[in-house]
Amino acid sequence: MAISARNQLTGRIKEVKLGTVMAHIVVQVGDNEIESVITRRSAEEMNLKTGDTVTAVIKSTEVMIQK
Repeated sequence: MAISARNQLTGRIKEVKLGTVMAHIVVQVGDNEIESVITRRSAEEMNLKTGDTVTAVIKSTEVMIQK
């Protein structure tokens, strides 16, 4: 699947918490963790589970930098 986003980080799912409507996904990328909240339906359709290798795609217009 082609995608225009350039900020893509591959890692493994560390944790999946399913809520009533939303799912909280924690992805381990090296020494760092990326957290994402997606719909529960999407998480179930993708069959996301701990240990899966996934790619976190980050929309660059919504990334904050702190120094």
